[in-house]
Amino acid sequence: MAETHQAPPMITIIPSPGMGHLIPLIEFAKRLVQYHNFSVTIILPTDGPLSSAQKSVFGSLPKSINSIILPPVNFDDLPEDAKIETRITLTVTRSLPLLREAYKILTATNRVSAMVVDIFGTDAFDVAKEFNISPYIFYTTSAMCLSLFLHLPKLDEMYSCEYRDMPNLLQLPGCVPLHGEEFLDPLQDRNNDAYKWVLHNCKRYRLAEGILINSFVALESGAFKALKEGVDPTIPPVYPVGPLIPKGSREAASDSECLKWLDDQPSGSVLFVSFGSGGALSPEQMTELALGLELSEQKFLWVVRSPSLKRSDAAYFTAKSLDDPLAFLPSGFLERTRGQGMVVPNWAPQIQVLSHASTGGFLTHCGWNSILETVVQGVPSIAWPLYAEQKMNTKILVDGLKVAMRPKAALNGIIGRVEIASQAKGLIEGEEGKRTRNRMRVLKEAASTAYSEGGSSTMALSEVANKWKAKVSM
Repeated sequence: MAETHQAPPMITIIPSPGMGHLIPLIEFAKRLVQYHNFSVTIILPTDGPLSSAQKSVFGSLPKSINSIILPPVNFDDLPEDAKIETRITLTVTRSLPLLREAYKILTATNRVSAMVVDIFGTDAFDVAKEFNISPYIFYTTSAMCLSLFLHLPKLDEMYSCEYRDMPNLLQLPGCVPLHGEEFLDPLQDRNNDAYKWVLHNCKRYRLAEGILINSFVALESGAFKALKEGVDPTIPPVYPVGPLIPKGSREAASDSECLKWLDDQPSGSVLFVSFGSGGALSPEQMTELALGLELSEQKFLWVVRSPSLKRSDAAYFTAKSLDDPLAFLPSGFLERTRGQGMVVPNWAPQIQVLSHASTGGFLTHCGWNSILETVVQGVPSIAWPLYAEQKMNTKILVDGLKVAMRPKAALNGIIGRVEIASQAKGLIEGEEGKRTRNRMRVLKEAASTAYSEGGSSTMALSEVANKWKAKVSM
């Protein structure tokens, strides 16, 4: 009889510090608790004090999800320009002694079944092995990107040149062909530490007992089919468990001026422009975007961040710029577009904006979370990739699914105002926009079906949950 009072089995999740990875992992944790009766503990390695965004997320966790914030590791020996992939991996690697202590305490009083790590956290598998805990990866981006990660050790052996100089396109099974220059950013310089750390993690992917992906079968059917039925028996089982995105409610953002502004706009008339939590444009590109939006004569809602001369992911490192981003807009722009658009500094409630009836399109940097959000809401896009794996994500949207348009850059890399105006008008009013919108409606239905009863993602998560329960009931 004592069995009936036994506490639920525990799943431990080790995310990397970035909000783009933390948020889907928390949504994953909520689903494990709500639908599969696990207790979940999130263990966060850190390299400094929590940001206000991180504090807010951990402060609002439901009581059923516990968290352990590990003491920060020391990065005094790292160069100032160390890339984010190096920092993320080393945050986990240097936290291993702290992780070991945490697991000693957790396993003393709980039936810990699995450790789920982020895409750069595979060094933590050493700790999982010591405590006989099943190691899993939660892959926060696309199945196509995972396919590249699994293929990277072989590519590394095959080529000595930079991947952008590879003579042929890379045809990953079930995916659209890729130029080497479209690979994710850390693979663009093979002499950089970031490349070495990505490769290090990729080589350890086959140590996982399974890989959960924040994607769904209908979004990347070819890639998933190849991963599940491919000829490589060393690839761990792959579980498509997406789309995992936060639920946005109007009440949560009830004081948002931009939502009130959207209420007054015609249905499907507004182009939402946002480059995610990390994206930054150059000053020249920001000017061209402003003048292009003005020239398009389309309604727009633009989340503006201060420009950066150094890097397109500048905002990832400085959550909020001290400068007023509106000060960088062209002279007179705000006055001239007062009736046409609205400019919001730094942040807007993205899910609520995308779900609003007045939003007719999304100019996006193609971060994976943004892609999932726009698919769930059925909003067609203009793809404007900036960093990380966003060029690869763009290929899926534009070439694979044809649910996004892509502006062409000039020879200097800048996308000009006339091209921007043409794309904005084409998406909201044009024939290509109409076709793109219709295809996106089909995808929206498929996203909704994935987590319905008997849907592909519901079934995949149940399958892995049953494995985790079986491990601790033996």
